[in-house]
Amino acid sequence: MSTANRLLLVFCAVAVAFAAVDTYVVVLALPDMMAGAGIPVEELQRAAPIVSGFLLGYVAMLPLIGRIADLRGQVPVLAMSLVVFSAGSLVTALSYDLPSMVAGRFLQGVGGGGLVPATMSLVAALYPVERRGLPLGLVSAVQEFGSVLGPLFGALVLSFTSWRGIFAINLAVGALLAVAVGVVARVATTPAPDDPPPPRRRRLPDVVGLALLAVTLAAGFLTFVEPGSLQRDLTWGQLFIPYADGGSRWITPVGVTTIAAFVLLTLWCWFGRWLGGPPLADLRGWFGHLLAADLLGAGLLALALGGVVLAFATADPEVAVFSPQGPWFLAGSAIAVVLLLLHLRRASAPIVPRGALRPTPAWGALVVSFLVGWSLIAALVDIPLFARTTTERSSQLGAALVLLRFLAALPVGAVLGGWLLRRVNAGVLTAAGMVAAGIGFLMMAQWGEHSLDGFASNIPLVLGGLGFGVALAPVNAAILATTDDDTHGLASALVVVARMVGMLVGISALTTIGLRRLYAAQEADPDLSITELGILQEHSVFLGAAGAAFAAAALALVVLARARTREMDTAEVLRAGG
Repeated sequence: MSTANRLLLVFCAVAVAFAAVDTYVVVLALPDMMAGAGIPVEELQRAAPIVSGFLLGYVAMLPLIGRIADLRGQVPVLAMSLVVFSAGSLVTALSYDLPSMVAGRFLQGVGGGGLVPATMSLVAALYPVERRGLPLGLVSAVQEFGSVLGPLFGALVLSFTSWRGIFAINLAVGALLAVAVGVVARVATTPAPDDPPPPRRRRLPDVVGLALLAVTLAAGFLTFVEPGSLQRDLTWGQLFIPYADGGSRWITPVGVTTIAAFVLLTLWCWFGRWLGGPPLADLRGWFGHLLAADLLGAGLLALALGGVVLAFATADPEVAVFSPQGPWFLAGSAIAVVLLLLHLRRASAPIVPRGALRPTPAWGALVVSFLVGWSLIAALVDIPLFARTTTERSSQLGAALVLLRFLAALPVGAVLGGWLLRRVNAGVLTAAGMVAAGIGFLMMAQWGEHSLDGFASNIPLVLGGLGFGVALAPVNAAILATTDDDTHGLASALVVVARMVGMLVGISALTTIGLRRLYAAQEADPDLSITELGILQEHSVFLGAAGAAFAAAALALVVLARARTREMDTAEVLRAGG
């Protein structure tokens, strides 16, 4: 593989890591973001859409993005995902109310989520089957390492600027990576010296598109900017006065200008090729790929996934497994699933091609990934909760340092799993990793009030982190090895979706089980202290997570054993065209 292709993968891995960082960066920034949207700190439930909006964009749109990567090529989808991620960062950084903040986070989720399947598919395109393990492990490692860096990055930025600075940095990094991926991709696909050069046409800058983009950005910035001297000026201040009393900033002269400029920019990108040469972005081409990717099927799948996300992401586990509106969300998901199944049977080119997931390792990888997510979320959420339950580690920093031992071992395990994949069957390797994770949870279920003070507490943390890391690459490799070349983007997206849905369902179910154990113990013995009750609750969660981990191990042995991840195969051709 050429140096340019290796460099391309490096940039893609960095982009995946940065998107993962953005997933967890709101952990510390959320109170300040609530203040920026005018939400009191005591009304935390109103800020739930800031988190669920990102998850909705991340999960619901992944299958469509993965399918477009199969049709248009990985590199264009990577570049467009970075553009969307940057646009979402810009909207979030400039947001002044909850709707604009949620819209920005949704766009970030769409862009950040699109990077994962496209990068996984790119690995499959550049490496033969028997050599995919290590690069898949590295991509999984940087993705999980983002969970380590996310809170740390947020704390670092918040130490010298506001929460808006986090998303301003996201904007800058996303834009630079988009340019870097485009430049390196052109070098990677340059014809060999002996090949005849392709005909070249001189392309002039799109002056009209650049001007409309500049007006849109400038007017948008003024629309969202905090009140200042410009808005208090007797002349220029009239641009910021709403046309109706009590109206939003969008119905001010500068807000209307933003909307009009954006509409004109969109129309230019749609029809500009007919009027004056290639525009900034050929939206007609992308719309064609949306139709080819089965837009109706993708919409039904997004509705089904979106209902699950909203049902569980907005839940209060102390009350129920899912939110009060959860039954309606799940009912909508069920209807969407029925319509999707009918559509998949009748469509000529459905979003999930017929037979694409028929091989046992393909659909089995999705179920295993779901169980991995179910188990993993218990570590990410309940290890810090257990640490904060004890008086010695009641601070947020102390709890984060305990979790850091687990998270630091996870990317190490991911690289190790990718390396071992060339020598060990994917089913056996996944099972070994999940058994290790399950044993780690069983050891955590034996922790007492002062267990974290001893060195022995590091054993289950490191063992669990290594186990989960080892299991990541084999699951991805199994589904890539048993699906057709033209469905790798979709397959990679579905694996990520399955894990994310498993995490959402798992956190609600496990927390509810733990709380029921707490209430039962409190009723049986009213003299138990808060610390003792909290430890009993976390023990129940750890035992439930161990059960899910062992179930994933057993299933992996059965369904992933047939995945031919060690056989020789011809590397796919890098598809970077449009």
